[in-house]
Amino acid sequence: MTAATVPKYSYPAILKDAARVSWQVEDLIGPHRPLDFARPFLPEALVQAQIPGLSARESLALNHIRSHSYLHLFGLVEEFILPLVVDHAKTLGCDDIAATQAYLGFAAEESKHIRLFRQFATAFEAGFGHRCEGIGPPQAIADFVLSHSPLGVALVTLHIEWMTQRHFLESVRGQQDDLDPQFCRLLKHHWQEEAQHARLDALMVESMAQSLGSDAIAAAVDDYLAIIRYLDQGLKAQVQLDITSLERAIRRKFSITERDEIQRIQERSYQNAFLIAGMTHPSFKQSVQALSAAGYDQIAALGHDFLSDDNSLCSELTTQ
Repeated sequence: MTAATVPKYSYPAILKDAARVSWQVEDLIGPHRPLDFARPFLPEALVQAQIPGLSARESLALNHIRSHSYLHLFGLVEEFILPLVVDHAKTLGCDDIAATQAYLGFAAEESKHIRLFRQFATAFEAGFGHRCEGIGPPQAIADFVLSHSPLGVALVTLHIEWMTQRHFLESVRGQQDDLDPQFCRLLKHHWQEEAQHARLDALMVESMAQSLGSDAIAAAVDDYLAIIRYLDQGLKAQVQLDITSLERAIRRKFSITERDEIQRIQERSYQNAFLIAGMTHPSFKQSVQALSAAGYDQIAALGHDFLSDDNSLCSELTTQ
C-alpha cells in the first residue's frame, strides 16, 4: 500500500462514536409505527420512478416497490457482510481488544439490520396490499460472494458501506420533508450505524492487504470485479421483478414498448444507485488506489462499461 493515502481511523474513536448511537428494531417498525403509503419512501434521485407514461399514482406505487427492493437488497448483502466481519474478528483475538470489540459490535449491528429489514418487509406487504418479490435466495447469493477471497469481499463491503453514506447524505437527508417520516427514521438510524461500519471496513481492507503481495491484491481486485458483475446481473433481475410487482399493484399490463422503457430507466437507476455510487465515492477510491492504482483503473473501466453513454457519470470514474 502507498503511504498516507487513506484516512487514519482509530478503533477507540469508532467505539466512542458507536456508543452514541443506540436503537432497537422495535423503535423503528411495528404496529404502532405504520408506514404512510400516501407519500414516497425514497427520493426520486434514487429511484427514478417518475417515468413518462406512468400516472402520479403509478409512479408512487413504483417508488414504494423500489423502496421495498432497496431494503431487500441491503438485507441480502448484509448476509454476506456478517460472516465476513465475524471471521475477521476471529483473526484478531485479544491482542487489540478495542479492534475486536469494534468488529463484534459491527457484526451485532449487521444482524440487527437484517432483522429490521425482514420486519419491514412484513409491514410493507400488509400496508401495500400486494406481494413484491425480491431476488434470492439470500444464502445462494452469500455463498457465491463468500467463495471469493476475503479481501475481494471486503472491497465489495467497503463499496457498499460508502454507497450507503452517499445515499443518505446526498439524497435522503435533504428530502426528508417530502418523504414518509417513518421510512426516513429507519434510513437515518441505519445510516448512523453504517457510518462507523464504513470506517471499520477501511481498516479491515488495510489490515488484510498488509500481509498480501501484489499478485494477491490483484486477484482480490479481480474478485471484486467478478462480484460486482454478478450483482449487476442480480439488479437487472430485480428490475424485472419490480415491473411485475408494479403491474400487479396498478392492475394493468404494460405494452412491450412501455415495459422496455421502464426496464431501461430502472436498470440505469439501479446501476447508478448501487454500483456507480460506490465505485465513485472518494473514500472508496482512496482505499483502492492505496492498494493498487492499476486495480482502480480496472474498476473505472468497468464503470465506463456500465455507463458508456453517460459522460457526466463516467467522468467521475477517472483516476485522479
